[in-house]
Amino acid sequence: MASSPENNPSFSVQKVTHSGSFQGKKSQHAEEADFYLNCRAAYLTVFKSSLENIKSKEQLILVLQQAGRNPSQKTVNKFWTSQTTTLNFDDFCAILKQQKPATKTELLAAFGKIDTKNTGYILHDELYKILTMRGEKMTRDEFITITKQADFNCSGKLDYNKFCDLYMATSEQCCKTAREKLELDNRLRQQQFGSQAETSSEGITPPVSKPSPRISRKTDHKLAPSKGDSRTPSRPSSAQTCKASISTTISTAASSNRNTKLIEPDTMKEWLCAQSKGCFYLEDDEIISHKYKLHLPQRSTVCITIKPLNLRQVEGKSYNWLSVDTALYILKENETQENLQVVSFTEQENKEMFGWKGELVSGVYWLLPFTTGCRLKKVKRHIAGEAKLVYRGEDGELALTREFRDTLLDIFETIDLDGNGLLSLEEYNFFELRTSGEKCDEEAWAVCRENFDMKKNELTRQGFLDLNLMEANDREGDPSDLWVTLLSLGYNKALEMTEACPFVIDIYAEKCKPRIKAIYLEAGSWQLNRAICKSVVNKGEAKVMDGCENIIVYTYKAGRRITSVIENKSENKVIIHVNNEQSKNCLSNRGLTVFAVEVAPKSMMISQHVMPLDEQEEWLYKCVHSLLR
Repeated sequence: MASSPENNPSFSVQKVTHSGSFQGKKSQHAEEADFYLNCRAAYLTVFKSSLENIKSKEQLILVLQQAGRNPSQKTVNKFWTSQTTTLNFDDFCAILKQQKPATKTELLAAFGKIDTKNTGYILHDELYKILTMRGEKMTRDEFITITKQADFNCSGKLDYNKFCDLYMATSEQCCKTAREKLELDNRLRQQQFGSQAETSSEGITPPVSKPSPRISRKTDHKLAPSKGDSRTPSRPSSAQTCKASISTTISTAASSNRNTKLIEPDTMKEWLCAQSKGCFYLEDDEIISHKYKLHLPQRSTVCITIKPLNLRQVEGKSYNWLSVDTALYILKENETQENLQVVSFTEQENKEMFGWKGELVSGVYWLLPFTTGCRLKKVKRHIAGEAKLVYRGEDGELALTREFRDTLLDIFETIDLDGNGLLSLEEYNFFELRTSGEKCDEEAWAVCRENFDMKKNELTRQGFLDLNLMEANDREGDPSDLWVTLLSLGYNKALEMTEACPFVIDIYAEKCKPRIKAIYLEAGSWQLNRAICKSVVNKGEAKVMDGCENIIVYTYKAGRRITSVIENKSENKVIIHVNNEQSKNCLSNRGLTVFAVEVAPKSMMISQHVMPLDEQEEWLYKCVHSLLR
């Protein structure tokens, strides 16, 4: 059933500093404990144990409803992607942090946009058109079910104030019932459950993890690498002591001249080439990107490179995306897509470009773009004023401002994946999926062809500009929908791209014509995490934890990036405390100096990625991994 109108506020990471009163910290911990108790109560309404996994979309919807949420299909698809097989309790908690329950004020504001005369009512006929024809469409039967409710319907109208009251009461009752059930069942109350700490970007708080709600759990006996597998202990750090530890130190000089082992593509001018663009998008503290299939018709030596896309730049202005690290993992497809073999990754560096050169046999390969998240992360900064997107000319007609027009042309350059100066339906649909969550079908594309400039059934730059202008005209100059598009593509209200990084992939083959095609646009998969873990284990330095031979920490430095992986060979889960306090000029993707992670039995996981804060200065990585009692 379609969800009620609501605005889902994005998940915002709370910053905790050393300053602040003890009472304030105590209150914050109490709030966190209460939140996780509510999470557990909802989870155990559906499952017998918080150690059980969510195994289907239907289970995800049910457990979210028990937590007082009413998720739309778009929301469910966001967390249960084509590659998801299971989600665990930590993932569920992370989803609830991001998908805050709608408040009555938000619901009333949504209805108020329909009830422009502020009558407090919406005619059933008007509501039917909206709910069955826009966004996530209701069926007629679902609509009739709503309008038959006597509590908030009368004389062919919906009293949306009463509807909101009932909606809020139902949501609260779900949570209350689950909580009461948990508190009455002493056996359930003693079960162990996942994370209880929130990430912070300043200071040291109880050890934390950084689960990723999109990552699936297709694990085998040896590997279960996934951010989502990292959990933190429920006890505060002061209640724990270290049992054994490993210290790793890497000192690196300033990066005035980066590694130039990678052969310049200019030396391979006679080789056949294929190219595709793509983009990393930051969403709710996780990173989404395109994923590709590479077809190689015969065995050949190849060179594969990835680097940030060089868009329009204004002299003297800094651009965040140009400093974002990029990498590409190459996986060979065998009998099935599920059975992917890690081949290599782009570890050779030439300025901002990373590449790999070697021989590949004929077949199908997956190319999985990766960035650590050290530099592509949410940054709050003061913006003096919101950029103007449209204006009315002397003739009263709407027009795009020059700044917005330039931004749209940059967006066009990014989403034109094959770089031919035109948008195919497939390319346009990646844009649509990112900005609206829906696809444009052939029929709608035919309508676009009748109204906007196209060549060979592909949208031109001018057609793309006119399409956005039409959207502004449809809203009579209200830029709200245009801002939804811009924000989803990583732009802020000053039209600066701060939460996205466009990139370009080039593939050179000596003996055949390679073909590359974007297949998905989604968050990092379990295959990517496994590939990262395997590459670090194969190439990195291994250190066995003193007094605990079943715990091994692997550390590998590739160019400007250091990655550490923890392997737990024991039959029991372990909690590892990670301390970076003695590191200098370092930036961790965790956003923390001190944190803790839980590693499942017979598995390995990524501990952290680290990069220099300032590349022009020497940087020291000194990390201590300790086993907690």
